[in-house]
Amino acid sequence: MVSIPRLFAWLAVLALSTLLSGCGYNQIQLLDEQTKSGWSEVLNQYQRRADLVPNLVRTVQGYAAQEREVLEGVTEARAKATQIQVDASNPESLKQFQQVQGQLSGALSRLMVTVERYPDLKSNQNFLDLQAQLEGTENRITVARNRYIESVQNYNVAVRQFPANLTAMMFGYKVKPNFSVENEAAISKPPTVDFGTAPAAAPKPTN
Repeated sequence: MVSIPRLFAWLAVLALSTLLSGCGYNQIQLLDEQTKSGWSEVLNQYQRRADLVPNLVRTVQGYAAQEREVLEGVTEARAKATQIQVDASNPESLKQFQQVQGQLSGALSRLMVTVERYPDLKSNQNFLDLQAQLEGTENRITVARNRYIESVQNYNVAVRQFPANLTAMMFGYKVKPNFSVENEAAISKPPTVDFGTAPAAAPKPTN
């Protein structure tokens, strides 16, 4: 037989659970976990790209060692991207993270433009494999980033709406910063890695 105090305790827990559920606590928890999972995937894909860079630089260097400035630019941008300590809950930290990742994207784009001058490199199988991996990773970065943006938007809407906003305030759930539209546009374009055709020559001026 259940004792009276224990029965009251169970009833209190049941009532509290019902109250929290009705006030959006469970939904906030679910959305918060989704943002954390989404951010982990963003970091995984950026790390995957960073891991490709050393082999890519070595391969290009074997054919175009004279492109020292471009190669050093990629290496330095990769170092900054891998060394930065990012806190996704801090807007300034997130902004810095976006900046260094954007710098690496730009450095890779310049490297790919340089490769156009080296037909032997463009047909090298190792380079072609790295090119395919880089292209796939850039696409996965875009997908992961967009999913994270959506998850943060859903979470932020939830913690702002009544009565869930009261629950969020009570348990310390705050609005999360996100990738801004402006920065998203700047970093969403992957490096050009299609070497199927040579760039068109500029038209000659007419007299």
